[in-house]
Amino acid sequence: MTARPHVGPAVIDTTVFGSALTPTTAALAAGYDRLIAGCVPFISFVTVAELRFGAHHAGWGPARLQKLEARLATAEIVWPGPSLVDSYVKLRHDCATTGHGLSHKDHEADRWIAATALWLRVPLVAHDTIFTDIPGLNLITTLA
Repeated sequence: MTARPHVGPAVIDTTVFGSALTPTTAALAAGYDRLIAGCVPFISFVTVAELRFGAHHAGWGPARLQKLEARLATAEIVWPGPSLVDSYVKLRHDCATTGHGLSHKDHEADRWIAATALWLRVPLVAHDTIFTDIPGLNLITTLA
């Protein structure tokens, strides 16, 4: 786990990537901006789905939806394929074997995001303790 600025590619978790889109999470966005300013952002297909669902569920209007799409366009979206699925399966198996909470059913989206970082062999920028202590995962976070 590190809280140093990162230069190069990284997978950005949904919470961090979407934090700049709402006033209630603007402070979180500001805290991560310095860590990912030099980063080449990658996001999981799951992040796209989570953010679009949240926006539609909250009843965002056309202007805010356009802002969301503009934000999504700033990152490379990683879509699933056989190799990513294999990474996901290995991660879930390893977490289940060790008793890590990421193996639980309610962390489906988090598993895809972590598997994406592991598959790409790049750090994961996240503000969620579920990603701690995953073997082989380089976690960048501001959490203690």
